[in-house]
Amino acid sequence: MDQHYDRAAEDIGNVVALEHVNVRIPDQRLSTLFHVTGLGLTRDPYLMTSTDNMWINVGRSQFHLPTGAPQAVRGRVGIVVPELAALARRLAKVRAQLDGTRFEFREGDGYVDTVSPWGNRIRCHAPQDRFGRINLGIPYVEFTVPPDSAAGIARFYREVLGAPARLFDGNEGRGARVQAGKEQELVFRETDETLPPYDGHHIQIYIADFARPHQRLKQRGLIMEESDQHQYRFKDIVDLDSGRLLFTVEHEVRSMRHPLFNRPLVNRNPDQTNIAYMPGRDAWIWSLESAR
Repeated sequence: MDQHYDRAAEDIGNVVALEHVNVRIPDQRLSTLFHVTGLGLTRDPYLMTSTDNMWINVGRSQFHLPTGAPQAVRGRVGIVVPELAALARRLAKVRAQLDGTRFEFREGDGYVDTVSPWGNRIRCHAPQDRFGRINLGIPYVEFTVPPDSAAGIARFYREVLGAPARLFDGNEGRGARVQAGKEQELVFRETDETLPPYDGHHIQIYIADFARPHQRLKQRGLIMEESDQHQYRFKDIVDLDSGRLLFTVEHEVRSMRHPLFNRPLVNRNPDQTNIAYMPGRDAWIWSLESAR
């Protein structure tokens, strides 16, 4: 008997991975308290180990945190963590040491909202079906965008980058969702509020068709950096008919031939302690077992 499958359900589009979010931080000590001790994430032990940058592993993705004047995503980053109760306990323990910064956290229904010492908003979710079979990762980055920009943003990603995009309008507001890898997406949510000036933070994506998006961006004068053979950058998302600027966020665009593509990342078990040490449980496995 022939099996019938929805083959289209397997398509993810041209963007194959949302790899990192990059914001500058002025103090690695405070960042360690927040990202490593509080959130329970892992500093990459192999790369960027000096005082001018720190890479923080989140499953298959990362935060890149170069030292400098603080930056903040105009929106928020969504991460999945293994257990919200343990997360809240860790965040409570670092509260006193982060006093005097913008750090805060609040428990919600199925998530914990956190704010970094410099104002970056991170929503931490419990594992759930919509994020796929992971218990640790970055499933989305959400940007706050001007009114009447979502349709143009969705079209830009579809026609320039080859990424599936859809509009939403309802209880969750109005905006666009762009597929940015397996169970990963960029969300652009419209607001009437005045947006803060863009401060230079960026995201990094890997794409399969590397040349044609570059050609389309170059034709419109949108390439801001020809980094090397494997990478280029752009930052402006424009209306494809009028050229009107819709939103700005720098994209570090890499090919799948980039040496860092699919690099295995070390993730630790944040519950491991020297007092209650459990042999063989130092590392954390970010994937969940299949239900099948």
